[in-house]
Amino acid sequence: ISDQKPLGCWSVKHGQILTCPVVCNFETHEYIAVHDDKVLRIWKNEDINLDKAFKATLSADVYRIHSLPNGGPVVLFKGGGVRTLDVLLEAPQQEIENVISDEVIRWSGAFMEGQQPVLIFTTEKDGDFFVYVQKPKLSSLHKYKLEQQESSKPLCFTAHTTNQTVTLLCLYSNDSVYQVLIPLQQYTEEEEEEKEEEILSRSLLLNLSVSGSVLKGTSLVVLDKDHVAVLGSLAAPGKEPRECLTIWNTKFQTLQTSKELPLGTTGQLWCYEEKFFLTHGKVLTVIMYKCETSSLAAAVGKLKDSQTPDVSSFVNWNTLEDEELVVSFQSQESVALKSESRMNLRSRRSSAAKVQPENVSVGQLLLNLKDASTYVLENELRQLMAKAPTPDLQATIGCVVTALTDRCKTNPKYYPKNFLLQIVETRDLSYSLCPDLMAVALERKDVQLLQICLQRFPDIPEEITYACLEAFLSISEAHLQSEDVNLDSVICYIDVEFDNKEVKTEVVENGFNAEMDQDMCDTKIPKKPQSRSDGESCPVGPQKAALLNAVLHSAYTETFLLPHLKNLPAQQAILFLRYLYYLYVKCSEKVNTTLPGIRSPTINQIMDWMCLLLDAHFTVIVMLPEAKELLASLHKFVRAQVRFYSELNKIEGSLQELQRLNHLRDSQTYSIEVLEII
Repeated sequence: ISDQKPLGCWSVKHGQILTCPVVCNFETHEYIAVHDDKVLRIWKNEDINLDKAFKATLSADVYRIHSLPNGGPVVLFKGGGVRTLDVLLEAPQQEIENVISDEVIRWSGAFMEGQQPVLIFTTEKDGDFFVYVQKPKLSSLHKYKLEQQESSKPLCFTAHTTNQTVTLLCLYSNDSVYQVLIPLQQYTEEEEEEKEEEILSRSLLLNLSVSGSVLKGTSLVVLDKDHVAVLGSLAAPGKEPRECLTIWNTKFQTLQTSKELPLGTTGQLWCYEEKFFLTHGKVLTVIMYKCETSSLAAAVGKLKDSQTPDVSSFVNWNTLEDEELVVSFQSQESVALKSESRMNLRSRRSSAAKVQPENVSVGQLLLNLKDASTYVLENELRQLMAKAPTPDLQATIGCVVTALTDRCKTNPKYYPKNFLLQIVETRDLSYSLCPDLMAVALERKDVQLLQICLQRFPDIPEEITYACLEAFLSISEAHLQSEDVNLDSVICYIDVEFDNKEVKTEVVENGFNAEMDQDMCDTKIPKKPQSRSDGESCPVGPQKAALLNAVLHSAYTETFLLPHLKNLPAQQAILFLRYLYYLYVKCSEKVNTTLPGIRSPTINQIMDWMCLLLDAHFTVIVMLPEAKELLASLHKFVRAQVRFYSELNKIEGSLQELQRLNHLRDSQTYSIEVLEII
């Protein structure tokens, strides 16, 4: 989410439907899915085709799979039966009992109580609601009935366990949250029969109303023992309902904080590892929060920072405000919320800002500098970076870069190249922290900044990587000679004369002999003295080679780079392939297949990009006459390499025996031995 990069995508066949949420098995690092109610699929991240993944057809319809960090996956069937995944896989067609009759499951959750997984689910039948608690490893099942209320009914549920007790929270249609306590102790068969129709009493936990406004909740999650989050529509008298995310203190019945969601939501709210996940408009919003110890002073907003400075809060909802750079709220609540931009989550993970009331926030300062002169803007930004506190330094620098790029977009004549270079070279940044920086650099054709970003940013999207590649290939060599490009990655293996022409070097390729392999390729290519594609001369200048090396070092996911790579013009694709072939030959000159220099491409990077390029443009390259000689040379060289390594494999046993003899020999004794390899 932080890098805005999809890492994998799997799909079922046409006509098949995924019928419950996919989960991850924390123990085996596998994904588990169910399609068409009964078909179980299990696969790993490196698996590409879901149709070839493990498949098991079950005997009953699955309602949901719950994955527990230390307890493994637990499968809940629509009939109320529960199995751990291990037991289910031993006999996928085993009969699954029907625990419920004419009831419909409305919600389910799973927890670990000690070393035992506990699964709880609620059902509905004719307006009555029932609660089932199961311990699948102990074959324990308890059924309860929820206390009825004539004027309202449960809308959603959530639960947590403490001290052998399940605390079930129910959001009702009368805009209230009720609490139900369910013990987890074991009963004898006689006690179980007596408690079969036990009715669970409930107690009012929270009224969702404040200052005459009522929250019509749709989703409820527990944050800790004293705080809950509710997503819903806030209805005030005489006003249109507004969707809001709210945080409530259940101990003191107070609304801690809230935020309006003007773009609307789906009504769903998830909470995982102190982060909220919700859809706002068309984007997934991630909001980080932190719950402090609840106190009455904090709940009513009377907590003084001088008394307990560690509880002061910084609230930043900038994900939800597209018009503003940063919107910060000074608050003294005991719940500290920090909404992270979907582009900035990872880079700000360590931020925990403590804003003093007398200080101007970073967001407000940047807004004040929006119309300032260039000199004032850059001077203030330099001071801001110099005095930013250590925990917030990275987030502050991200705001600084954003302010600079925003001005570049509004003022075409403004481009602080040296300032941006200084920031990128001296600060630990990432693409997700300043997503507009490389786009602006591409627009201004600042190849020096792009090269540094490619070398330093670990999270560049494939679309931007491709845009850099296309830009580097399209820029003329004459223009690049005037650019200050770092040549550390090429200077050790490209010999340059004063006229920037490469000096031909002797190529001694591993296992390659031109005379021996003349007949290896059936394609007869006429010799052209002016056109060389045999890998001995670099097809691009040193500046362009250094820029292309930066692209080769950039991380990518093949699935998502390939569609962009197909858009590369044919002539540029051939030029890039010639350069990759040149690097391949250069690597083969060395025994360790490693190019000299700093940040030089590795043999694996070269081969991966060569395969990617051929996959994206194979048909076009085969049809182009100017590419035939290149393909023939590449084919001949690869076959020679394969033959050479094949010969090495034949003597591998003899070499291993020689190594063993060397270990047995006394190293202090001088001797000359002749070993004949037959």
